Amino acid sequence: MSVLPLVFTSGWASGINAYAVVLLLGVFGATGLTDEVPESLQRTDVLVAAGVLFLLEAVADKIPYVDSAWDAVHTVVRPVAGAVVAALLAGESGSLPELAAAAVGGSTALMSHLVKAGTRMAVNTSPEPFSNVAVSVAEDLGVAGIITFALFNPVAAAVIAATLLVLGLVILLFLASRIRRFLRRRAQRREEKRMAEAGGHRPQE
Repeated sequence: MSVLPLVFTSGWASGINAYAVVLLLGVFGATGLTDEVPESLQRTDVLVAAGVLFLLEAVADKIPYVDSAWDAVHTVVRPVAGAVVAALLAGESGSLPELAAAAVGGSTALMSHLVKAGTRMAVNTSPEPFSNVAVSVAEDLGVAGIITFALFNPVAAAVIAATLLVLGLVILLFLASRIRRFLRRRAQRREEKRMAEAGGHRPQE
């Protein structure tokens, strides 16, 4: 069970930025800073792919409404990535069944992803774009910091990740009205676009 704290923390972080988790773990393993990272995450092709996708997310995540569209696409990607990373970590350590680790990592990633996506919907109700950038940078720094911390202090990092997850869920409840406002705006935009397209294709008399 010694790998469980790292599995939980990596799952939480994957729900926020899965590509950063894969990239950081791979780099730490490849540079010899830790022996907890499986070789499959240290492969050059994996690191390159994770790096490119991380850069794409770093840009998309800071643009209002684009970030929410990106989150919608990654509703499946992040939990799956969290489950895969957790299973690989468990397989490397041999101290936790891979299936159990995948369940912990995937479910934790899903919960933190929902917190992230819901928070972004609330932030997108703000008319200025700077809040998106600030929240995105804070998330990136938080993921980098807690993954680094987890490799050397896994239990303490897991406690921090669990606390942040609970706080995120509580904040999400307080932001429910803003999230509903965002969803109404998005539905209205889609309806306006649909009506505009219908008007543009109306046959001329």
